[in-house]
Amino acid sequence: MAFSFLNQELAIDLGTANTVIFQHDVIALDEPSIVAIDNNTGKCIALGQKAKLMHERVNPGIKTIRPLRDGVIADFNAAEMMIRGFIKSVNKKHKHLFTPNLKVVVGIPSGSTEVEIRAVRDSSEHAGAREVYLIYEPMAAALGIGLEVEAPKGNMVVDIGGGTTEIAVISLGGIVIQDSIRTAGDVFTTDIQYYLKQQHNIRVGEITAEKVKIAVGAVIQNLDEEPEPYVVRGPNLMTAHPVDATITYQEIAHCLDKSIAKIESSILHVLEQTPPELYSDIVENGIFLSGGGSLLRGIAQRFTEKVNIPFHVAEDPLRAVARGTCIALKNTDHYSFLMR
Repeated sequence: MAFSFLNQELAIDLGTANTVIFQHDVIALDEPSIVAIDNNTGKCIALGQKAKLMHERVNPGIKTIRPLRDGVIADFNAAEMMIRGFIKSVNKKHKHLFTPNLKVVVGIPSGSTEVEIRAVRDSSEHAGAREVYLIYEPMAAALGIGLEVEAPKGNMVVDIGGGTTEIAVISLGGIVIQDSIRTAGDVFTTDIQYYLKQQHNIRVGEITAEKVKIAVGAVIQNLDEEPEPYVVRGPNLMTAHPVDATITYQEIAHCLDKSIAKIESSILHVLEQTPPELYSDIVENGIFLSGGGSLLRGIAQRFTEKVNIPFHVAEDPLRAVARGTCIALKNTDHYSFLMR
């Protein structure tokens, strides 16, 4: 094709916490899903990592927005700015004389309503995409993990993202049973903030709670490899004096217990509805975990003990959905589960 350089293809994993864009099978962009906007002009002043550095640290003239809440677009205008800005920054790396014909595949939560699906499609089109395909995140995660989604056998995926946990049983290129719950990474962060406030009398922001989650996040009380306790600094709620609190992974396992239990009951609920033939396939192959939440220490062990089916954490679970979206992009004519 003589003008193939005029056709540009991007695979976008539009996550609540992070947006990953693949181009030509490589990661072209991996940035936090956040925008900083000038309150007076309404213009976007920073995106991604730059905007995250401003988050919770800004003056009244600037506001930072996370356009996606619970896996879906909550602020249409900010989402459009963000998608447009990210596509532009990918294009900057490749100089084009003409505006290329843009074709995108975007991952969306499996519990999305018609309105939410339209919001993603419209945002992508307004950001310059001519052809927009949508793929449900658990299906993308299964592709990214390397499962045979079109085979006549059952595969089960649990994708614990920032805004939603997606649980799906996949067979013959379709989602047989699915559940999408809004207990995921953001809820874990809020749990940690609340726990520090209640137990240690210390007030911390979202960013600090996120650091605690990464440093000592765990879901079981006895780990083989124990992380070092993490020291949190913040104001005392009573005196406003600065205080230090040393947080262990056992405390985090205790504080996340209720949220993890919600995910467990959702997994069991999906398994209850799974047809027996597919169920036996799942028992044989195990259940696959992806998304940032699957990086919590001991999560596969806890789920395995609860459900009595082996759980496996995908390699590079953070990018499983993005990789799957990238595979779908190369097979848009072939995969019937993609939505136009």
